[in-house]
Amino acid sequence: MDRLVGKNAPDFTMNAVKGDGSEFTQVSLKDYKGKWLVMFFYPLDFTFVCPTEITGFSKRYEDFTKVGAELLAVSCDSQYSHEAWIKGDLGKIKFPIASDITKVVSDNYGILIKEEGISLRGLFIIDPEGVIRYSVVHDLNVGRSVDETLRVLKALKTGGMCAVDWSEGDKTL
Repeated sequence: MDRLVGKNAPDFTMNAVKGDGSEFTQVSLKDYKGKWLVMFFYPLDFTFVCPTEITGFSKRYEDFTKVGAELLAVSCDSQYSHEAWIKGDLGKIKFPIASDITKVVSDNYGILIKEEGISLRGLFIIDPEGVIRYSVVHDLNVGRSVDETLRVLKALKTGGMCAVDWSEGDKTL
């Protein structure tokens, strides 16, 4: 797999459902131009680890928007599945969930498990110019850290060199 960090993010346009389940929409990379985007892929709706991540990010949504970032969740399920999940077990969240039902976006981002037709837990921080500045990929059974994602986003936004365990307020190198 080719590296993505430091390169332009692969373009995308996907059908999505708003986080409150109220309506369908489309999302594309160009919608986030001028903003930081945290886009995270998860394997499937109606599973066990996925809702913990999605609701975890939703609970911290304002922390991301305060630093100029938007959140976008993506899986290979349909927007109809996302809608049913939001209106059912998942509940309302504060950002859209996009449908990569064609699996093209997951493949372009290098996280598609082709033989299973689902994506790994890939997370990408894309800067306002559309360049990927961070990526992390987990196996299916391990959730990501919202705190670490927010810490890395803030570090990237400093434009400086940030030492190990840097946190907001610390000096850069």
